[in-house]
Amino acid sequence: MKEKVVVITGAAGVLCSVIAEDFAVRGAKVAVLDINENALKVLEERLSKSGTVKGYAANVLDKASLENARSQIERDFGVCDILVNGAGGNNAAATTGEEFFDLKNDGSVKSFFDLTEQGVNFVFNLNFLGAFLTTQVFAAPMAKRGGGNILNISSMNAFTPLTKIPAYSAAKAAVSNFTEWLAVYFSTAKIRVNAIAPGFFATNQNKTLLYNADGSLTERSEKILRNTPMKRFGKPEELLGAVRLLTDDKESGFVTGVVFPIDGGFQAYSGV
Repeated sequence: MKEKVVVITGAAGVLCSVIAEDFAVRGAKVAVLDINENALKVLEERLSKSGTVKGYAANVLDKASLENARSQIERDFGVCDILVNGAGGNNAAATTGEEFFDLKNDGSVKSFFDLTEQGVNFVFNLNFLGAFLTTQVFAAPMAKRGGGNILNISSMNAFTPLTKIPAYSAAKAAVSNFTEWLAVYFSTAKIRVNAIAPGFFATNQNKTLLYNADGSLTERSEKILRNTPMKRFGKPEELLGAVRLLTDDKESGFVTGVVFPIDGGFQAYSGV
């Protein structure tokens, strides 16, 4: 990775910050992008101790914002070699309060029919359109040069949708499909495109779903672990082997269009 220019969106998140640090330690010039400027400053200060890292405020749903970030990055580091589309997430406005439709629901629990168009749009756009626009902006100079590497962050629920989160599941399925489409499209430009599909990792974003206030597992967490053969949540650093492999042109130069599950066996297990 020495002297490679790596661009990572959603970099202030737990998983992507670990990925960013690993690239920095291995000698890459790492541009970390996030919409949260305060979190970005903290991340930049922390990771600068590990290598060459600089933060850039950017909104993945605003193409002009992304183009501005690209101009700054190219001025500071040069053209992007590796793009990691890490920005994403879910929102309560696109989440039901029940796993199954309940005829007796008196309206006190949010059902599918209570989900708002705005909430669904936000979640779908953040995950899919954010990756789409970011790729348009940063892959353009890659294509012109004739080489590059794109890594998307999908999810294991792209394979089988989880209950309660229809927009997020659909968006991640779109990211996986988009990964395959891009891999074919950019093959003539020598740009490889792959994705990782993390399972359940304990992060700031999902901690209220996984743990009660007293630190015990929620009912949903217990169900998750029953259906995870390895019987635990993933550790962020356990993503790094797959990231290193898929973004290394020497080790995986013939690998493109792959969606790589990292889920402790969740997707493989039928529950029986």
